[in-house]
Amino acid sequence: MQRRTNRWLAAGIIATVGVLALSACSSGFGAGSSDSSGGKLTSSKKALTVLIGSSGDAETKAVNSAVADWSKSSGTAAKVSVASDLNQQLAQGFSAGKPADVFYLSTDALAGYASNGSLLAYGDNLKNKGDFYPSLVKSFTYDNKFYCAPKDFSTLALEINTDMWKAAGLTDADIPTTWDQLESVAKKLTTDGHVGLGIGGEYARLGAFMAQAGGNLMNADSTKATANSAESIAGLDFAKKLMADGSLKYAKDLGAGWGGEAFGKGLAAMTIEGNWITGAMTSDYPTVKYTIAPLPAGPAGKGTLQFTNCWGIAADSPNQAAAVKLVEKLTSSSDQLAFSTAFGPMPSIKSAADVWKKDNPKLVPFLDGASYAKGVPAAKGAADVVTDLNSKLESLATGDPKTILDATQKNLEALVK
Repeated sequence: MQRRTNRWLAAGIIATVGVLALSACSSGFGAGSSDSSGGKLTSSKKALTVLIGSSGDAETKAVNSAVADWSKSSGTAAKVSVASDLNQQLAQGFSAGKPADVFYLSTDALAGYASNGSLLAYGDNLKNKGDFYPSLVKSFTYDNKFYCAPKDFSTLALEINTDMWKAAGLTDADIPTTWDQLESVAKKLTTDGHVGLGIGGEYARLGAFMAQAGGNLMNADSTKATANSAESIAGLDFAKKLMADGSLKYAKDLGAGWGGEAFGKGLAAMTIEGNWITGAMTSDYPTVKYTIAPLPAGPAGKGTLQFTNCWGIAADSPNQAAAVKLVEKLTSSSDQLAFSTAFGPMPSIKSAADVWKKDNPKLVPFLDGASYAKGVPAAKGAADVVTDLNSKLESLATGDPKTILDATQKNLEALVK
């Protein structure tokens, strides 16, 4: 399972390596419904192919079940495939002129694929268009076209192993709400058997500290690079301080693939992950007792990162009409609430909010974070820059945050000139 990588799909992270070099070999539009630009959607009797990046068995089973239900009711065959490397397989499919009909697509991948004509812009024609949160619609709008339906969204929060917490002599009153408190409890929780805080060594986790300090890689609409601001540097400085104390370690240095695995295996008393972790904990680590709290506030106040994916549809799909119908079903209240129960994402539609809150009281900190969450960069080419940043963050413990972010600033500035 590539949970750590795939969760910037939820991600999660779909790198756009090679995307800009791909050329769209559009099949044209046949009879049927219209796309957002007025063309006709293609239609055929071929089975739909659905490509996803999964956080684990819980997500895989949930998507397979939903697609099978739709297939049975619609009479259109559909097959779900779980990518071992989604960005690579997605790029290979487009390059070969045989992309999946429907697939997970992240905000940072949208611009690259939309700009070369690889994607069908179908969002404005969705029956449930008005039900999506406006901020999510904005995330998947390119060149004034709403390309694809947001499938869900997630924020980051702090997960705490309650048994380890009690063993360290901590109580509910000690749940950290500030950086100083986080530093204190992380030290108390660190033992010979486990570290206080274990997280993924990537921007998609460390970026939360940048947000709490008032920074981020880019501004809200991804038109200006802010990577090396004093606030962003302060966020990484704090993370490095915890690493120097020995109370924060990367999941890979603990022998785990992602923060949720380190947490589930008892290698870390706390982790920073999104609401997708609930599915993995239920299926893989059902005996671990834990609670979820908002991320502690930094110098600038509360801060977290927000992630979202959409259901992309290929412009080359021979059955776009059925693909759109499938997406409408997958983004319905019933399907999204079922996904939430299975693996934890928050529904992308407003009509599901009240039921979701009632059904998921333990996850309220994630939803609360939505009001102050910062989005990941969505500029064309930003995924490559973040990939480069992640490689540098691997050595944050011995590196210089300013030097790391200066290089990222230069790379991001090149995208928005």
